[in-house]
Amino acid sequence: MHRTPLTSAAAILVLAAAFVAMQLNTSVAQEAGEKPGEVKEYFPDIQTKTVNYKDGEAECDGFVAWDANFEGERPVVLIVHDWMGRGKFDEQRAREIASMGYLAFSIDVYGKGVRPANREEAAKAAGAWRGGDKEAFRKRLKAGMDAALTSEMADAGNVVAIGYCFGGSAVMQLARSGAKLKGVVPFHGGYSTEPEGDAGNIKCKVLILHGADDNFDGLVGIHKELKAAGVEYEIDAYGHAVHAFTNPAAGNNPASGVAYDAVADTRSWERMKDFLWEVFE
Repeated sequence: MHRTPLTSAAAILVLAAAFVAMQLNTSVAQEAGEKPGEVKEYFPDIQTKTVNYKDGEAECDGFVAWDANFEGERPVVLIVHDWMGRGKFDEQRAREIASMGYLAFSIDVYGKGVRPANREEAAKAAGAWRGGDKEAFRKRLKAGMDAALTSEMADAGNVVAIGYCFGGSAVMQLARSGAKLKGVVPFHGGYSTEPEGDAGNIKCKVLILHGADDNFDGLVGIHKELKAAGVEYEIDAYGHAVHAFTNPAAGNNPASGVAYDAVADTRSWERMKDFLWEVFE
């Protein structure tokens, strides 16, 4: 087809507008303090704030994100951080989840100001909760859930909890507490033997997303436990993926037992999105 000067000029204008929009998004993200390579996606309509709440006398700093284009109540997705504590990773996940129309709330398990500076500190902080008083652990998680549900935007009847590494273990503890949840989604969590019959308290669906090369014995154990308790569950194991496969900061050396896997990250995220559609009414 013959192009007239007018149609060619229009095409150039469309391309120019697209380029300006792309540059604008990049510059806004940079002004927000992010490096271009660190921003998965820019969400201009997502609002965020830090929420101070308490578990007894302990202060915690949660992080909430929501889409300003939506009005009224919406389903709630709780996020529990990995062993490094609340930070940029779970905040970015919160923004992504909020862009789907949900209210995203990142729970602060460690408490206000407790942010490990290295692996040694992280292991100590996470170990104190995972290996300590289970009831105290569950109470801390429930305090975060209660804080999320105080929002006027929260649909308290539609709540799912997701978590990463330490957080994956944490959301299973929240489910074991009998909390009113529609589902839990642990990403590469750590699983250990719990008191007999403890899984009988789980009243929600469970979707376990795990690396096939990451502590497979733990998967076998929780499979047996959930099956015996009659829990509705699904376990997805991603071939060749090791621990922390969703986090780019984990590096690219699977031989170390900890590494990012882009394929497993994408597939597990898409499966989680489908799960949310499935369980939310």
